[in-house]
Amino acid sequence: MPGHDSMVNADFLQSAHFLESDLFRGAGFRHAFFTRRGGVSAGPFESLNFSVSVGDDPLKVGENLRRAAVVLGVPRSALYFASQVHGTHVEELSGTELAVDVIQRQADALVSARPGVACSVRSADCLPVLFADPRSGSVAAAHAGWRGLVRGVLVTTLQALVRRGCRVDEVLIAIGPHISVGAFEVSPEVAAEIQAAAPGQSVVSYEFGPRPHCDLRSVARAQLLTEGVVAEHVDDVLGCTMSDSANFFSYRRDGKTSGRHLSAIVAGA
Repeated sequence: MPGHDSMVNADFLQSAHFLESDLFRGAGFRHAFFTRRGGVSAGPFESLNFSVSVGDDPLKVGENLRRAAVVLGVPRSALYFASQVHGTHVEELSGTELAVDVIQRQADALVSARPGVACSVRSADCLPVLFADPRSGSVAAAHAGWRGLVRGVLVTTLQALVRRGCRVDEVLIAIGPHISVGAFEVSPEVAAEIQAAAPGQSVVSYEFGPRPHCDLRSVARAQLLTEGVVAEHVDDVLGCTMSDSANFFSYRRDGKTSGRHLSAIVAGA
């Protein structure tokens, strides 16, 4: 797993652990899929938790956010995320907004073309999906649980970039760690909804037990390719949040005391 040197003292330089997309790194975009390691939170939120609403100490979450901002090379004031509701609304950022105001807005995706703005989402088992346009420097971050996938949040996010002048066949996308197919058991009714949202792709498996399991990564990829995204422009940053408790939080595994990861990308590569 790649790490990153990111603070003024030796202890901090070894913290704020994250994963990267080779595709984005090659294109020069600053980004990170943060794991749960390298922060200051304690107890069930150990250690790099990015949510106050789960019950963590706001001062510790604030320190974790400062660490993330340093990793991304942006001021804390330029690190944005919204209040996620498993919907499809995309919030477009000019970079003049206050981060404390944006977090009050209900949105499951952020998009910006303003250089230095970091669009981010928080997740525990859902898909964090980052978008980047090498030509314009525009970026987006989307939060996609199974409900968001079924409702089309990734397509809506892609369309927001197209409205800004981006070309679908040039957009780069990285799908981050989330609950894997082997861990994501669902009811037959939910499986049917998820399968219907995956054009031309079989995403329901009975390999892991008598009840259906769903492959959310394949759903996301199928939707994006149907919209015209180039297959080689979609990168998989792997990791199962449910099965790897050392590196990831998981709501399904830990319930309400689960922390939240941050996944972010900075505009203006």
